[in-house]
Parts: sequence; structure tokens; C-alpha cells
Amino acid sequence: MLNALAANLHIIAALYGAIYLLAAICAVREVMASRTSQGSIGWLTSLAFLPFPTAFIYLVFGWKHFDDYARTQLNLRLSRPIRSEELQVIDRDTGKQWPVLLHTSGAPFLAGNQPQLLVDGQATFDAIFAGIAAAQSYVLVQFYTIRDDRLGRQLADCLIERARAGVEVWVLYDDIGSQGLPRAYRERLRDEGIQVAGFNQRHKFLRFLGPMRVNYRNHRKVVLIDGKVAFTGGLNVGVEYLGEEKRFGPRWRDTHLRLEGPAAMSFALIFREDWQWATGEEITLPAADALETVGDSPALVMATGPADRIESCAIAFTDIISQARERLWVVSPYFVPDTDVRTALYAAAMRGVDVRVMLPEKPDHLLVWLASNAHADDMVKHGISIYRYTAGFLHQKVLLMDDRIVSVGSVNFDNRSFAINFEITVWMTAPTTIASVEAMLLADFANCRQIDSEEVATRSSLQRFIHQAARLFSPVL
Repeated sequence: MLNALAANLHIIAALYGAIYLLAAICAVREVMASRTSQGSIGWLTSLAFLPFPTAFIYLVFGWKHFDDYARTQLNLRLSRPIRSEELQVIDRDTGKQWPVLLHTSGAPFLAGNQPQLLVDGQATFDAIFAGIAAAQSYVLVQFYTIRDDRLGRQLADCLIERARAGVEVWVLYDDIGSQGLPRAYRERLRDEGIQVAGFNQRHKFLRFLGPMRVNYRNHRKVVLIDGKVAFTGGLNVGVEYLGEEKRFGPRWRDTHLRLEGPAAMSFALIFREDWQWATGEEITLPAADALETVGDSPALVMATGPADRIESCAIAFTDIISQARERLWVVSPYFVPDTDVRTALYAAAMRGVDVRVMLPEKPDHLLVWLASNAHADDMVKHGISIYRYTAGFLHQKVLLMDDRIVSVGSVNFDNRSFAINFEITVWMTAPTTIASVEAMLLADFANCRQIDSEEVATRSSLQRFIHQAARLFSPVL
């Protein structure tokens, strides 16, 4: 054994040298790209004292590199001609009230929209399939998860029917979220002339030889019909979203949004950016004949992700929290807020704001749920009301602030959504829309149990230890 080691000492030394060199490269990268000193110190300490396997873990979870996406985004936005009628639907008065949203989204509020809340899976997919069936020009489809199950095959049938009718169809999915999607499903769509791509398909090599991007996922859910009607929210394509998964019971509680009007065209630009980065191909979409104002709701479509120059998503939500004066109702299945968001929530409670956070009673991702429990207990200690939804699994992502603004989208209250994933959110300010969200959430609160300080105090030492241990993983959950 010793002779073998001695004979191969030069190989072992070379491996050690390569690992330390990789660790040094990662350390330099972390120093140059650091946004928080706490996280960077953790990475640098681990890289120095335990270069293996920390260097390889860093490539997956720490190396953020989406400069090429940012260039794609910039080129598309600069080269896109602005039509005069688009300028006419910009709602500058609403925009003046929300300057942070304007800056973080890089998009304006657009007037004249008609939003419709879609509660749970059946209503959502009935509306989506009806929208696809009415498509005359093109359909854009993007989901984090697409499954080859009854619902996924129904989606494929709808798209194929439109493709045979001459409608152009594009489908974009996330490689991690849809990792079980078989090739036969994709090939069936392609055989019908439908363009299909995985978000990382052009960058697979980079998953293994730095920088890896497996940790950065496209979590957006978008369906756009002819540039006029858009759908987004919390639902993916799988029968569990219809309440047909025994593990979660008969009800999967989720919310999607049907948005008709000028703001729908924002989804086309976002999809084009994602598609071009994923495939290298630019989509040319026919312009709508006219931008019809069909309602009275201003809407701003905010797309955020790791290519952003600043932490756009976190800044936007923190600003909304800081402006709350009467109530702030947050619904999220994954609640793992960072220090800034926690501080903003605590401050809101101290101002006397009715701060409520609705979370699932049951877990679907155990580690996230355990970490969420630790954060939720801290919220209770700071006077924030925590509600656990008991009528099924809760997956909606909704925010209501005062009587001023609401949001529906794909963003969870965790670091992954705020800083790691590509996400999408629609902000709306019309009183009728706010009233609809309020009524929906009041019905949901009626199906919740509230966590009180007595329950938190009776947690066993083992429970608290497990929750706090899971909380340590908050930055990557």
C-alpha cells in the first residue's frame, strides 16, 4: 500500500494542486462578485480549510454567471421598436406612485387591462385550454414543470390541434423542473412543427465544467395567446396541481391569473429573452393589429432573475413591505426570508400593520418546510400572525398590501426566488382587483389555523434543533 502511494505521489500531488487551484479561482470569483459579507465569509472559510468538496459545491451553488443572458436581454430591448400606441397605454400616474417597481422591473405600468383570478387547477387549465383553442396567430408556453401525465398530454393535444390549424407554437420548459419529461413527449410536439426547448439545453456543458448553472432555474409560468391574453401564477403542468396526488389530499390550493389587455404584450418580450438565451434563436412575432384596452386595471409585469444587475426581486418586495400602513397579507408555500425581508416584516408589525403570513400545513419539500418552521416561529415572537392552511396543500404566491396593490406570480418568499431563480410577477392596483384578492384570501384564512405564541413555546428541544439546523441552509433552499 505504501509503495503504491509512493509510486503515485506525483499524481496525488497534482490532484491536490488542481483542487487548491480551483478553490483559489472560486475564492477570487466570490470576492469579486460578493453581495453579502456573511455569505462570502462562509464560502471563503470553507474554500480555505476544506477545498474538497467545497470548490465543486461552489461551482453549483455559488458561481453566478449570467452575463450572456443580460446581453441577450439588453440587445432585444434596445432593438425592439416602440409603437406609438404602446406609449399611449403607459400609465404614468400609477408609475409615479411606485418608482421602485419601475426601476427594478425596467417596465412601466400599462393601463386598460382585465385581470381574472383563477382559483385552483381546474379553473386554471380550463381557461388556459380555452385560450389556446381560440389562438389565431401564435401561442407561447413556458412552465417550470411539464409532466407526461393526463394533464400534460391534454396540453400537448391542444397545442397540436392549433399547430395543425397553422398557429405558430413555442414551448419552453426548465430542465430541472421537467427532468422526468420523456423525449417521446417532446418529439411528438416537434413532429407537428411545434418549437420545443429546455431552458439550459444550449448550456449543458457548463453544468459540469464551470460555471455550473444547475442551481439556477427558470421558475416562470407563462402562456400567451396572440399577444392579447396571458396566463401566469403558481401552477405547473401535472395532475398533482388538479388535486390528484394522494400524498397531498384532494385539494391543491393554488392561484393563477388570466390577464387580458395591453400588459399581455410584456410576456412576449420576456419569453423572447428566455428563448433566445436557451436556443440562440430569435423569435419574430407578428404585431397585434391594435392594443385594445379591455378593462380598468393598471398592471406591471416584472421579470426577475440572476442576470439582474441588482437584486431586483428582493428590492421590489422589500419596498412594498416597507410601505404597508394598514395590512400586509403574504401567501407563500416556501417561506425562508433573508435578513432584509425579515427586518422589513418585523418593522411593519411594529408600525401596527396587520401582517399575516399564510403557509402550508403539510410539506412537499421537507428541508424547506423545516427551515420555514424556524422562520415562522420567529415571526410569531415578533407579533406577526402565522396561519397554516389545513384544507390541502398550499402553493399559491400572492401578496396584498393595504388597499393599494396586489401581486400574483411565481415568486416564493425565499432566497431562491429572490436571488437565484428566474421569476415573474404581475403587480396590479385597481380597486376591483384588490377586492377580488381580498375576498379570495379571506376564504383561504377561513381554512387555516393560526399559530400562537403558546404553541411556539411548547416546541420540544429536538424540534427547535431540527428547525434551526434546516434554517442554516436558507441561502440555497
